[in-house]
Amino acid sequence: MPHTKRRRLVTTVVAVSLGATALAACGSSDDSKADSGPVSLTYWAWAPGMDKVVDLWNKGEGKKEQITVTVKKQASGDTLVTKILTAHKAKNGPDLVQAEYQALPTLVSNDAVADISKTVGDAKSKFADGVWQQVTLGTDAVYAVPQDIGPMMFYYRADLFKKYGLTVPTTWDEFASTARALKKKAPGLDLTTFSANDSGLFAGLAQQAGAKWWTTSGDKWKVAIDDAATQKVAKFWGGLVKEGAIDNQPMYTPAWNKALDTGKQIAWVSAVWAPGTLTTAAPDTKGKWAMAPLPQWSANEDVTGSWGGSSTAVTTDSRHQEAAAKFAAWLNTDGDALNALAKESGIYPASSSAQLSGAFSNPPEYFSNQADFYTQAAKIARTTAPSAWGPNVNVAYTAFNDAFGTAAKNKSDFVTALNTMQDATVADMKKQGFEVSQ
Repeated sequence: MPHTKRRRLVTTVVAVSLGATALAACGSSDDSKADSGPVSLTYWAWAPGMDKVVDLWNKGEGKKEQITVTVKKQASGDTLVTKILTAHKAKNGPDLVQAEYQALPTLVSNDAVADISKTVGDAKSKFADGVWQQVTLGTDAVYAVPQDIGPMMFYYRADLFKKYGLTVPTTWDEFASTARALKKKAPGLDLTTFSANDSGLFAGLAQQAGAKWWTTSGDKWKVAIDDAATQKVAKFWGGLVKEGAIDNQPMYTPAWNKALDTGKQIAWVSAVWAPGTLTTAAPDTKGKWAMAPLPQWSANEDVTGSWGGSSTAVTTDSRHQEAAAKFAAWLNTDGDALNALAKESGIYPASSSAQLSGAFSNPPEYFSNQADFYTQAAKIARTTAPSAWGPNVNVAYTAFNDAFGTAAKNKSDFVTALNTMQDATVADMKKQGFEVSQ
């Protein structure tokens, strides 16, 4: 790939004030001709039941617009990103893709997704600012429509907090004190664990603290994974692990499931989708958990991070970008579509209005004891901090898993692990041909 193209995302960010970018122009000259008459679109997605949701479009709005959409089920994560980029090189990508937010800079920098701001720009009012920012990458362009989000929150065993006389922490200092107090009262128990096998958790915690891992400066990328905000997060969790105030074992293992189900661990820093995980991991504790906002770094703050979530993007390979953008907007803003996404795909919608309607009028069955679960979740979602993703998130995440996995296991310095993550990310970007300043 030419060096100039590898800098596509930086060029887009810098040139935004100068007018339309090459991304926005790609394929646009044929749009009016290509979109006359019946249009057939292909949508690559991994969310379960997406075909049933799309059927609503095909039988309703799509029929009226003469736009038919066919879903092709895909794997998620890096596997899908690789497949999209491979298809784009061969100029035979789908019309639409379900793209995780952190994958968008990679897709944009490879000129694989289009700027659809002219078609979906008015959808901005449907989403919290921090959510909408994830699909604009801080520019005037719009590279996707937000679909689902993962605002972070604090889950705890209400019964065991009461038993041990613990107060739900509202700050991270209180969180640390709670962990230590539990250890004194019940040495065999842990408040929670620090897990290094899902980098999205750490990224969300850093985001809440104000981290900006990737930004642009002039025509260069600035990588600051080891910035002051993230160092604060690393020192905090590393300190708790080193002193033994919390566990250091990974999540999603049989041992972790057992710890949650038996009350050996009595809290979990997670996201809005946690009830689904707890239903499987800790089935015997249904109705014993409660949810609260994420602890804050300062008592006067009210901000959360984001762990997970995806969007619907239109590819530059599509000959029907305007039609595809209409479908993307419908899928993620129409009330019937959002209710179907909740029912069939189990998503928590990015659309603010949908977070208190339809499937979210009642709490999750696992949290039937907390009637205001989704009311609280919607309030928390509105406080989502802006993100700052870059073109090689996958490399940063792999470096996190390796470096922090070792540090957690050995109870060694987390800041050193953070520096390793920073160095690996910068080295990879330079290897790919990006200009990087630190």
